[in-house]
Amino acid sequence: MFTGIINHLGLFKGYRHGKKEILIEAPSLSLDLEIGESIAVNGVCLSLVKKDKLTLSFNLSPETLQKTNLSSLRPGKKLNLELPLTPSSFLSGHLVTGHIDSQGKVLRITEKRPGKRMTVSFPTELKKYFIPKGSVALNGVSLTIASLGASSFEVELIPITLKNSNLGELRTGDAVNIECDIIGKYMYNWMSEGKTNLT
Repeated sequence: MFTGIINHLGLFKGYRHGKKEILIEAPSLSLDLEIGESIAVNGVCLSLVKKDKLTLSFNLSPETLQKTNLSSLRPGKKLNLELPLTPSSFLSGHLVTGHIDSQGKVLRITEKRPGKRMTVSFPTELKKYFIPKGSVALNGVSLTIASLGASSFEVELIPITLKNSNLGELRTGDAVNIECDIIGKYMYNWMSEGKTNLT
């Protein structure tokens, strides 16, 4: 479980074994992590399988390659990295599982000083999980939906988000990983089955 507050950035170094493994340069983390521990990479929960002083290696499943933007990275691309939530962590963002629902596409980025406003498309089947002022994670970053349409939403990117994550490098047409709010998904599932009585 994560919070969507990015505390490290890594660099994509390449794939191994036909994209079954991803190699990330992350010297600030490599000494602190143990094999088998989880980390969110662009919002995707991955388990560490190898490491050295500079790099971390993770397995990529077929579903991860299909659903996320980890399948189409270019060498040197910055990746958002987040360590798991602990009992003593501040929940500064929202509860993020690291299980990506789909990819979206950046439709527009406009200056809104001191930050930016970004419009992102999403598959229409996800619409039921979004509400205005609700939470969403993009590339693992906890954000608030500022405006919601039928197949796209807008988010505000404040200066600290632009500085501490890879969202500041996004361009129109780029793919982003979308994770819907887990509480919203559970509530929708509960209500859609007619279980409106919570007692």
